[in-house]
Amino acid sequence: MMMRAPSFEVDITIAHIDDDPQALAASFDVMRQLRPHLHDAVSYMAQVRYQREQGYRLLGAQGDGQILGLAGYRLMDNLLYGRLVYVDDLVVTAAMQRSKVGERLLNAVRAEARLMDCDHLVLDTGLHMSLAQRFYFRQGLLAQGMHFVEPLALEVRS
Repeated sequence: MMMRAPSFEVDITIAHIDDDPQALAASFDVMRQLRPHLHDAVSYMAQVRYQREQGYRLLGAQGDGQILGLAGYRLMDNLLYGRLVYVDDLVVTAAMQRSKVGERLLNAVRAEARLMDCDHLVLDTGLHMSLAQRFYFRQGLLAQGMHFVEPLALEVRS
């Protein structure tokens, strides 16, 4: 039996929300679905403001007065990709998954990257996130490597 994507009647607008304190505060619960280590809205908003100073932008998909999804990105240059937009965060509420909100957010980031004359759009996703990987493949992104991480925080020694 084929499962069909849910039908949604919500008008959705996508706009930058990183400079709107009310929208930014409203986005906390959505971002926390992707970043569960975030503990409170005040710290989250301070972190977004700090990252904004470094070029981070946050798009919000809004409908019926609610934040339905988010895409955080930044402009970068490196020797591997040249001028690129790196997608730090892409999340859609559980209720709106399979509604094309994620696709619309990713397309909005692509449009921003093209306006900034970027050569590439780059993002990382966890190896355990097979649904996200399938989504990215469907959106035309290709896996070209692995992301390695080493925590550098000092351990507290007693």
